[in-house]
Amino acid sequence: MIRYFASRLLWAVPTLFVIITAAFFLIRMAPGGPFDEEQALPPAIKHNLEAAYGMDQPIWVQYSRYLKGVMHGDFGPSFKYKDFTVSELIGQGFPVSLTLGAIATVLALGLGVPIGTYAALHQNTARDYLVMVLAVAGITIPAFVVLPFLALVFGIYLKWLPVAGWEPGSARYYVLPVIALTLPPLAFIARLTRSSMIEVLGSPYIRTAKAKGVPLTAILWRHALRPALIPVAGFLAPAVAAIMTGSLVVESISGLPGIGRYLVQGALNRDYTLVMGMVVVYSAVLIAMGLLVDLLYAWLDPRIRFQS
Repeated sequence: MIRYFASRLLWAVPTLFVIITAAFFLIRMAPGGPFDEEQALPPAIKHNLEAAYGMDQPIWVQYSRYLKGVMHGDFGPSFKYKDFTVSELIGQGFPVSLTLGAIATVLALGLGVPIGTYAALHQNTARDYLVMVLAVAGITIPAFVVLPFLALVFGIYLKWLPVAGWEPGSARYYVLPVIALTLPPLAFIARLTRSSMIEVLGSPYIRTAKAKGVPLTAILWRHALRPALIPVAGFLAPAVAAIMTGSLVVESISGLPGIGRYLVQGALNRDYTLVMGMVVVYSAVLIAMGLLVDLLYAWLDPRIRFQS
């Protein structure tokens, strides 16, 4: 296992290198630039700005210089946030995004698995059908539709929670964004758990345990839960990716100062360094989640052996 873990860490480096390279050149292929305004700048001023940020250099020189900076943890200055470097913006926004995503992931797992198990234990009953109907609705309705609806009901009509904005240290501003981000992965996890649990409960060793009179609770905890969670573990990386991409819109709508909002604004403003910094952070998190999922596979099923 240690060898496998080390090999995956080594493979993460070239993977991140490919992502950085692709993002660096793709963003520069998009029309416009960081210094393009509604009112065109005089050529001399625009040339001075490009020279100040090194954009007058050949593209390969800019690329090599950016790679050297990333290797030293320097993502460069932001083109639009004049008084901040990209690293400072990430340092400000990442804790908010991390808290938002972590709470949504924990809630999706903590609620989705029991709900799916409940539906599996009541297969083909009204309770099972109700859970699955709600799960399908949760999957099909995106977060950017759920959040305005929740804000309308709980923020404007009932006035229980703030509609948008941010106050450091106040959990009230997290509630609606967390719910909006949690619902789609929660619904998917519930469906996965239900189908997997039904299959596991029909296995010969589960039938043998039932024939021996083992209580249902003990069957679930000791024999059924871990193998039933293997498909759920495989969904964790896509779930985190969905939560992270959903946070881009959710943070922008709710006004949370996370890195998702910075990424959206950076893309709109052609803030190359800001977008690149966010891409590196998001990619690193997803690569780490992929490694965590593989290690979780081995814990859930001891028969799984990885070859490094």
